[in-house]
Amino acid sequence: MTTTETTLFKEIETFISQLDPKTISEERKEVLQPLTDYIQEKVNNKEAIRINFICTHNSRRSHLSQVWAQAISNYFNIYNVTCYSGGTEATALFPVVAETLSNSGFQIKTISEGNNPVYSIKYSENEHPIIGFSKKLTDDFNPKSGFAAIMTCSQADGGCPFIVGAEKRIPITFEDPKAFDNTPQQAEKYNERSIQIATEMFYIFSQINA
Repeated sequence: MTTTETTLFKEIETFISQLDPKTISEERKEVLQPLTDYIQEKVNNKEAIRINFICTHNSRRSHLSQVWAQAISNYFNIYNVTCYSGGTEATALFPVVAETLSNSGFQIKTISEGNNPVYSIKYSENEHPIIGFSKKLTDDFNPKSGFAAIMTCSQADGGCPFIVGAEKRIPITFEDPKAFDNTPQQAEKYNERSIQIATEMFYIFSQINA
């Protein structure tokens, strides 16, 4: 069976092509290496690659990581990758995260309203959208086994020493843009964090020999 390449929306493709992995320090590359190694091993063995990005509230950093990793794996034509996100508790996907992704070219629709809205996040005309909403890491939406658990915040990293079903637990923590909520710098800081996460996902998947 031949695999057809995924065509990302042009705006997303342009955004990704302008990311600069040279901005990543050598120390940070060491933090990212275990995830690179995990993905490469799965590719070598022709196995499914499941990555669950975990943060305390599953509201900001874990969603940005999930969405960018899914889109960038497709950018590099690395198939069989499914990205998830979860939290130690469920809250809501913070609306500014959706706005930030929309500004980068993702097509976002609100599927349902309420205290924990559900979003459709599309990065390609022909691929399933990512379904974005806040959920616990044990939610039925997430894999039960055979996945890498990526701890995107230090609180979840310290509070979850063991993730049930995870083949690998890898801390890749990011500073929380929540600190700038309701300030004049809010949009700038969310965009800054989104670019950092996208750049690091770009670096990781650019290292993979498919």
